[in-house]
Amino acid sequence: MKYGIAIFPSKKVQDEANSYRKRYDPHYALIPPHITLKEAFEADESEIENTIIPELKEIAKNTQPFSYGIYKVSTFSPVTNTIYLKIEPSEEIFGLNEKLHSGPLHEEKDYAFVPHITIAQKLTDAEFSDVYGSLNMSKFDIQDEVDRFQLLYQLENGAWSVYETFRLGKG
Repeated sequence: MKYGIAIFPSKKVQDEANSYRKRYDPHYALIPPHITLKEAFEADESEIENTIIPELKEIAKNTQPFSYGIYKVSTFSPVTNTIYLKIEPSEEIFGLNEKLHSGPLHEEKDYAFVPHITIAQKLTDAEFSDVYGSLNMSKFDIQDEVDRFQLLYQLENGAWSVYETFRLGKG
């Protein structure tokens, strides 16, 4: 089965992201706005229960809650026509990402970690140019708190659902 690890931001941030996603993101119905901490990976039930969940509990217990800011949009162009809310880089979010890619969770990353919340993807070049041109002039001043992350699993229809939630700084 396919699993992933993500942070779901506050309702305020999700509402802001969804105001764009419902128009510009074909994955809108498959998963709420999120910050991907670990890309999709394959695991079986025993790996999840015996190795991954105990490790995630340990990581969560040893990671304190933190905050982050969003001040602008950015893009993965020219690689893809994806537009996202840019998470201001911090030691905390990069540290959490590193922990989720070490020890029993070690896996080579396909891409460098860029903390973000996707708001538009799979746009044509013309759509991308128009949407990014307009959003790039918008200023955002959003502060949010992270006090948990989620282990997700993918359903047969491609949608993602929460398997378990891990609270930061808690045993």
